[in-house]
Amino acid sequence: MFTAKDVQTLRQRTGAGMMECKKALTETNGEMGKAEELLRVKGIAKAETRSGKQTSEGAITSYIHPPGKIGVMVEIACETDFVARTDDFKSLGREIALHIASAAPVAVDKDGVPADRIDSERRIAEEQAKASGKPDNIVQRMVEGKVEAYLKDVSLMNQPWIREPKKTISDLVKEASAKMGENIQIRRFVRYQMGEE
Repeated sequence: MFTAKDVQTLRQRTGAGMMECKKALTETNGEMGKAEELLRVKGIAKAETRSGKQTSEGAITSYIHPPGKIGVMVEIACETDFVARTDDFKSLGREIALHIASAAPVAVDKDGVPADRIDSERRIAEEQAKASGKPDNIVQRMVEGKVEAYLKDVSLMNQPWIREPKKTISDLVKEASAKMGENIQIRRFVRYQMGEE
């Protein structure tokens, strides 16, 4: 069983509506952790249904990492100006900018990774795989696996969030989308580091 306070706690943790929280607690026999997980799954599902909606509003957030040698600007879009002005949206922007400063992704997603970088990684992976002395068909699979792992490592949406490594940035954006009730997209970012071109 669960109490009204449990429902309130779950609402604060997930941002879900009261009825959804009650349903989740009922379905999980009042277990808060499982109910939160259930809502997260449902919330993500809701966020995914919003992914096709137009995002013409949003904000550009910046972050300068002390002592001022790394700077990030990130453009995050949403559906309405109302959501763009909320503390939750601004907080999401700060978290993503901070993550970019720390994790140094190359692109928002795999499709944005420059071809020359992929080619370079492929050449390195081929040399390493050939040195293993394995047959050509295995070498090819090793190369593809290493290139795929590289793309995941350098794509912002696939990176584990620095604050909660069990979540990816994609998960973080989907959760925010579910909580705010709008399609949210990271459009682009730029990361400057002293001495780097």
